[in-house]
Amino acid sequence: MEENENINIKEEALKYLYHWRLFAICGFIAVLSGFIYLRYSSPTYSVDAVIMIKDNKQAGISTELAAFEDLGILGGGSANNPENEIEILKSRKIIGRVIDSLSLEVSYFREGRIRTVELYDNTNPIIFDLIQKNPVLSDIDTSFVISILNNRTYEIRDIDKITKVNHDFGKEVLTELGTFKVRLNENFVKLEDEKEVLITIKPENALIDSYLKIINITAIDDLSPVIKLNIETNVVTKGQHILDELIKQYNLDGINDENLISLKTMTFIDERLVSIGKNLKLVQDDVKNYKIENKITGLPSEAELTLEVYSENTQELIKIRTELEVANFIKQSLKNSVNQDEILPQNLGFSDIGISKAIENYNILVLEKNRLASNAGEMNPLLVEYKTQINAIKSNLEKSISNLIISSEIKLKQVKEEASKLDTKINSLPYLERGFIDIAREQEIISGLYSYLLKKREETSISLAITVANAKIIDVAYGSKKPIAPNKKLTLVAALFMGLLLPFGYIYVKDLLDTKIHSRKDIEDLTSLPFMGDVPHSETDEKIVIGNDSRTSTAEAFRLIRTNLDFMLPAKTDGLGNVIFVTSTSSGEGKSFMSINLAAALSLSNKKVLLVGLDLRAPKVTEYLGIAERKGVTNYITNDTISLDDIKFSIPEIKGLDIIASGVIPPNPSELLLNSKIKDLFEEVKKDYDFIIVDTAPVNLVTDTLLVAKYADMFLYVARANYLDKRMLNVVQNLYREKKLPNIAIVLNDTDMTRGYGYGYGYGYGYGYGNAYVEQVKKPWYKRILN
Repeated sequence: MEENENINIKEEALKYLYHWRLFAICGFIAVLSGFIYLRYSSPTYSVDAVIMIKDNKQAGISTELAAFEDLGILGGGSANNPENEIEILKSRKIIGRVIDSLSLEVSYFREGRIRTVELYDNTNPIIFDLIQKNPVLSDIDTSFVISILNNRTYEIRDIDKITKVNHDFGKEVLTELGTFKVRLNENFVKLEDEKEVLITIKPENALIDSYLKIINITAIDDLSPVIKLNIETNVVTKGQHILDELIKQYNLDGINDENLISLKTMTFIDERLVSIGKNLKLVQDDVKNYKIENKITGLPSEAELTLEVYSENTQELIKIRTELEVANFIKQSLKNSVNQDEILPQNLGFSDIGISKAIENYNILVLEKNRLASNAGEMNPLLVEYKTQINAIKSNLEKSISNLIISSEIKLKQVKEEASKLDTKINSLPYLERGFIDIAREQEIISGLYSYLLKKREETSISLAITVANAKIIDVAYGSKKPIAPNKKLTLVAALFMGLLLPFGYIYVKDLLDTKIHSRKDIEDLTSLPFMGDVPHSETDEKIVIGNDSRTSTAEAFRLIRTNLDFMLPAKTDGLGNVIFVTSTSSGEGKSFMSINLAAALSLSNKKVLLVGLDLRAPKVTEYLGIAERKGVTNYITNDTISLDDIKFSIPEIKGLDIIASGVIPPNPSELLLNSKIKDLFEEVKKDYDFIIVDTAPVNLVTDTLLVAKYADMFLYVARANYLDKRMLNVVQNLYREKKLPNIAIVLNDTDMTRGYGYGYGYGYGYGYGNAYVEQVKKPWYKRILN
């Protein structure tokens, strides 16, 4: 037989539609489960905020800061890379500061009968201040319950409600957990039933890891400075506070980085001012004492003119000495900066603009490198690039500073030579005037240096005051009013889909693994035998299902088989009866049931019928009829004194039917069936009866049936639905093809009358004539639903 690979869509659909009750029940349970899940699941909300990362190099100077541009303190700024800023926003350092600022390590919950709801801000009746946590418990989750007894006291107990201790609100408590105090939340809207609060304390590192997973920070577009921050949370207010605080901490971190340069410069200037201030005080005292001792109130015009020229020379000398001193300091700082983490004082007034610009770029790169190093590894490509650029600028800066020192020393030497000439001219002045000019000159040098440092200090202070944040807030954190999860429609549709998918998958897998025959179509697909009919499953416990008044589907099936026998049996002219052998592949397929009821159906047609039990190994006829074992075929063969009339008997349930049992079970059934008396038996009974129905042994287990097959006019092969393996149909197909069993036809037994043959029809209807009808047996309600 060629395997039929065509797919019958209607047949496949009916296979699943037959189980519509299972689909309906599973779908209902799934949707009901979806409603229960939606009712008791905690809703999740989406909270968003939008910021813009400022590019200081492209943004220019704002109107408010333009007044300070001429001071040279604003600098060129840095070109902020949005990708780097996103990494900084997502850094453990920034999120850790957010957790510390909002005290997120402590969470509050209200325990319900089914779900636990988080309390936050105004919904939380108490505030737990953990002053100092026990270091032993720093990496362990801690949970306990606080019960509000009244406005003054509360009770604290563990989760198992074993340990209970009372304390007063607002007072510090020292326990194994550490030092803490509990106070009432003044903003809490009091509810009478809000008496117990579950408090959990989580380690900061674990909390940072959890927030890193739920906080999403992305650029709106590639290379866009606009960044969107998102967090999904069960409490909208908490999510808003987290994002707002995240932006705040990011801006503070950026401001602190920007101020590092000014603070470094301020520290250097303050140290120099202290030293120069002392020298200035001493020289001023010298001027005062000189005037008092020599009673000098002023200088002649010639001396004043000389002092004026000398003053100009002195200003140049101050400028060169100041620049030389600052250059030496910067050079020494560069030598000491080994790990590239130290920034340099800035805005110190170098005459070489290139050096000031190089210092500014150096500081910007150091700050960028330090910020990136807090999150990136040592081999990060961008970090390696920063280090390379820092080394290059440092090398060039050292050369430029060295050249500046050399040129400044040359200029200083020239200015000193001019000063020497002025000294000669001053020496020609009277002694008192000359001495006063010397002291005044020293005073002016130190005073000029002091004034210069004061000016730079003020400029640096202004730069500290006008430092602006890196991020401009476009939209503050705002949360969705409708939860994003669970999605009611999607959840119910998914639940219904899963509810339908499960029975579909069950039926599909069951059908895929099923190797049993179920319908006439299975037999016709796998064999070429004539099909005599199928016998539906009997709803009653009666052994004999056919009678004069029987109108059940099972009885009508036997009447149909009886009719079909006329087409299968050969026409006889000798007046002998027809011998019909009933066999099967294996035991348990209803071979005896078929034999007895077929014999009963033939007897109802006013025919003389004989039922012979020829299954000598496992006789079932007498056992099936519920009568005692008696003499039969084996006794007839082994005892010559016993005739056929001696072993025949009848039963009152079936009139006109004679029965010959198998008899006692012999030790050598195959040899007995080869006995010549078997031939005599069939020749004699064929003369007396119209039909001889013979119940034989299964052909796949023993050879007994094949030994007597020559006496049969027809073989009725019984296959039981939902029992026989499809592969076993090869046995009967081979027997049919090899003609080992004459005139063979197949009958399908125990079919489900509520299911079709595979052709779209079945026994799902009743049989009757006139007012006669089939009285169906009523099943229990659960079987009616599940069947």
